[in-house]
Amino acid sequence: MALPDGLLDAVKNNLDITWDDPGGDTKLSGIIMRGIKYLDTSAGMALDYTAEDKPRELLMEYCRYARSNALDEFQTNYLHELLTLQIQAEVGAYDPEESTDVQ
Repeated sequence: MALPDGLLDAVKNNLDITWDDPGGDTKLSGIIMRGIKYLDTSAGMALDYTAEDKPRELLMEYCRYARSNALDEFQTNYLHELLTLQIQAEVGAYDPEESTDVQ
């Protein structure tokens, strides 16, 4: 899986990484890909990380926590936002035509 264009640079900027380090870029790219997979799985759908919106914000925070070796605290601190992603995905996928509720 390739990262969306500009995402690595955006994460580096967010983390105040201003130096060139190819090995660090490789490590950070792995963190970003794992973060994308984690957030997509949490939401139940593929999210857009190119727009300045909640998924991108959460990905930036995921990377910050992972880079600080505090990833175990991420879910606790962002549980409400992760649940909101799930709810938004469910609402977006809801099709009233397929509803089995009796009206």
